[in-house]
Amino acid sequence: MTGPRPTTLEDAATLPAPTADTVQGRYLTDATSQPRSAADREHIMQNLRFGADFSDHMASARWTADTGWSDLQLLPYGPIPLDPSANVLHYAQEVFEGLKAYRHADGSIWLFRPMFNAGRLAASCRRMALPELPAEDFLASLVDLIRTDHEYVPHIEGGSLYLRPFIFGDGAGLGVKPSTSARYLCIASPSGPYFKNGFAPVSIWVTQQYHRAGPGGIGAAKTGGNYAASLLPQQEAQAQGYEQVCYLDSVHGTNLEELGGMNVFVVRADGKVQTPRLTGTILEGGTRSSIIQLLRDAGRQVEETAINFSELAEDIRRGAVTEMFACGTAAVVTPIGRLGFEGGEVELSQGTVTQEVYGTLTGIQYGRVEDRHGWMYRVM
Repeated sequence: MTGPRPTTLEDAATLPAPTADTVQGRYLTDATSQPRSAADREHIMQNLRFGADFSDHMASARWTADTGWSDLQLLPYGPIPLDPSANVLHYAQEVFEGLKAYRHADGSIWLFRPMFNAGRLAASCRRMALPELPAEDFLASLVDLIRTDHEYVPHIEGGSLYLRPFIFGDGAGLGVKPSTSARYLCIASPSGPYFKNGFAPVSIWVTQQYHRAGPGGIGAAKTGGNYAASLLPQQEAQAQGYEQVCYLDSVHGTNLEELGGMNVFVVRADGKVQTPRLTGTILEGGTRSSIIQLLRDAGRQVEETAINFSELAEDIRRGAVTEMFACGTAAVVTPIGRLGFEGGEVELSQGTVTQEVYGTLTGIQYGRVEDRHGWMYRVM
């Protein structure tokens, strides 16, 4: 078990962030920009889906070893030219992030802990041998994109503008080596809930055949290869009647790690909450970090520890574990109602701890609950 000492990313998230007015204007709007008509935009906003429609613009920057980062622009959203021999297409040199812009009741627009995302993007770049985008340029891209496309930030409860920043090696030429050039883009999707049923229990298949990552690998980086490797296990989980897949550690195959794209928490009958400790094979989530803090604020004991899955299943059967939930930027908090695995299945009820965490966290994000930790960043 580890104590409450902040991680490197948590430390990065507490660094003072320049105000939106200070960084705005770095990404200039391209002269060819032609926004959608009001009617077309309204159709999108009345039919919100996750990651299906996108705003009018995308932030863009380019890097070479000679020039560093340059050519910061807001371009019309659309296809980009890419050489068929580009590094990313053959060697998957790519990283990405995910965060949301929330509209508060007074019409203002806010981000949740963007400096955490800036720090994690930089850490992922280091692991994948990509150039790090300066935190202020990262923040500026979000500010300029949101301020330009602010009409795509939903007004409805549960709606948000999902932001997807990413960096990839676009240098041309085959050969296993870091790309000689890179591209940064950030696109934005006006979205409703990640799961179509909203805040409702999901069913999880715990795979004992596949592993998400191994020691010394890229499990702690937010890179596309980790998610591509999860697609087949996800298909197999769905074929067996489960909505999501969860992984065990790759060394012993016994300890709970994470879902394909979310961290996981266990609530015990005595009120203690546990989550798998960060071992280098688990992606450190900003939502995970925030939930740990909120639970401790509420006086609950939180353990970041190894969680043996066989013991967990037995504890669920005998009532020693009463709740489980998953968390991440897209879904925020999702109760787990059913765990399936080779040789059995256990069920859990949707409990009060999960509901309280969800209510507090979303309350902070939408401005209904006091932001005691200074997590929210005003864009406009």
